[in-house]
Amino acid sequence: MSDIQTLHAGFTARIDAVLNALEMEGHLPAETNRSGVTVEPPRDPSHGDLATNAAMVLAKQAKTNPRALAEMIIAHLNRDPDIIEATIAGPGFINLRLSDTAWLRELEAIASLGERYGRSQIGGGQVVNIEYVSANPTGPMHMGHCRGAVVGDALAGLMEFSGHKVIREYYVNDAGGQVDVLARSAHLRYLEALGEDIGAIPEGLYPGDYLKPVGERLAQEFGDAYKGAPESEWLDLFRERSVAAMMDMIREDLSLLGIHHDLFSSEATLQAAGKPEEAEAWLREHGFVYDGVLEAPKGKAPPEDWEPVELPLFRSTEFGDDQDRPIKKSNGAWTYFGADLAYHFQKAETADALIDIWGADHAGTVKRIKAAVAALTKGAGRDVPFDVKLVQMVNLVRNGEPVKMSKRSGTFVTLADVVNEVGKDVVRFTMLTRKPEAQMEFDFAKVVEASKDNPVFYLQYAHARIRSTLRKAGVEPSDANLDRLGADEIALVREAAQFPRVVEAAAKAREPHRIAFFLGDLAAAFHSFWNAGNDDPAKRIIQESDAELTEARLFVAAQVGQVIRNGLGILGVEAVEEM
Repeated sequence: MSDIQTLHAGFTARIDAVLNALEMEGHLPAETNRSGVTVEPPRDPSHGDLATNAAMVLAKQAKTNPRALAEMIIAHLNRDPDIIEATIAGPGFINLRLSDTAWLRELEAIASLGERYGRSQIGGGQVVNIEYVSANPTGPMHMGHCRGAVVGDALAGLMEFSGHKVIREYYVNDAGGQVDVLARSAHLRYLEALGEDIGAIPEGLYPGDYLKPVGERLAQEFGDAYKGAPESEWLDLFRERSVAAMMDMIREDLSLLGIHHDLFSSEATLQAAGKPEEAEAWLREHGFVYDGVLEAPKGKAPPEDWEPVELPLFRSTEFGDDQDRPIKKSNGAWTYFGADLAYHFQKAETADALIDIWGADHAGTVKRIKAAVAALTKGAGRDVPFDVKLVQMVNLVRNGEPVKMSKRSGTFVTLADVVNEVGKDVVRFTMLTRKPEAQMEFDFAKVVEASKDNPVFYLQYAHARIRSTLRKAGVEPSDANLDRLGADEIALVREAAQFPRVVEAAAKAREPHRIAFFLGDLAAAFHSFWNAGNDDPAKRIIQESDAELTEARLFVAAQVGQVIRNGLGILGVEAVEEM
């Protein structure tokens, strides 16, 4: 990693140096806690380029009032040639206005760092396990899975860009009743491949045609050996073969989106290895699991079929849940929670932090699984942070009408169909144009619309404009005469220079959509800069009679393009060269 320091990191270090000086002067106590100090752009750009709350958060430790401390900080900052103005706002916020030289130096940094601009080492090489998609292996990927897949993969890219080592994991739910249904559905298609008239698919089985090739392969492999055989002879075998076929299909579908996992973990393998039993034993030994009777369902009276049954219960109330949760059913089978508990314990053995991407319909289980992970990891002497990101479903719209989906009826829209229709990059970027917890519409017409109302087009058009300008300029970008640049160019540099700060903030918050939002703002700033030349020819990037100014403006445009590419790279989206 280069030792080039980007602007925001540099000024954070300068504020820290000032606080060191105040400690040496006795105005701040030694080893003052500075964890609450921030250096970031003010909400209102008219207040300056950067602002710090240092005086506000440190005044109590300094045993003075914030404005008095702010005066001391400013006295030091005024000696910095890159700071042309330092002022106190309100009760003690400090606003800084930077010199053009400081911004032009950042422009040079973008050019020098290139693809590395914005990269961070805040992760410190920590291993982060991100589990995403994990769709049941009962059919092809449909658009209901798409948003979580993209959010998870973009988050993985973001965490790597910020200095983490990432494990991309897919949890294969191959131990539940749904895979028995899959096996029975495949057996029906197997009979069909052998020439039987199977008629209408019975209620409760998967009707999709995607199982026909599976049936044909089973027929080729086994002939009629299981044509009239009882279910007990073929269920396990057909389940294994069908799950394998579905996972091949899922991997192919995900690859269309540019998504490739590092690890596929099997629930069935986990249970066969006795991992849930190990977790239960450990939890019992440490007092986190006990045998007890669940309370009756809330209401005026328990249902007629309800009976009090003693079950092994996890003390999730000790970790913020509203009641203790069973890890086994009355028939001795593991609950989803019991199996998930063991799975997360397994994941925590090889990672420093865990992140799960779940559908919003799983919101009710967040507390208990967080409680379980906290108990298992902290109880084992390891503190493994665990975060769950909830993602809302995507509502598809075609020709102004909602598209209804049902896996059971076989009427769902596949991921492959959508990617083939509108393209990988359109799908990926669109999924990140809203916060994942917010509802989203995917309108087939709007996502390919060539207008500024389409964020995908607007951003890609900005990059294509830059590349086109560079191709037809007739001269090369150059930093030889950056002093020729004016306020409009500096404003554009200011916008691009936010990128490293946004990356770090997004990584800390585990929110890759912040990168998409930033890129949208940067594209808007570039288009505004470009469009100014339509009204005033003197503001155009290419000045036929002034090669020096053209080269300098091209240099700015090239670096804006670099930042766009870096941001899109995090999100797994390719920047287009022309449109």
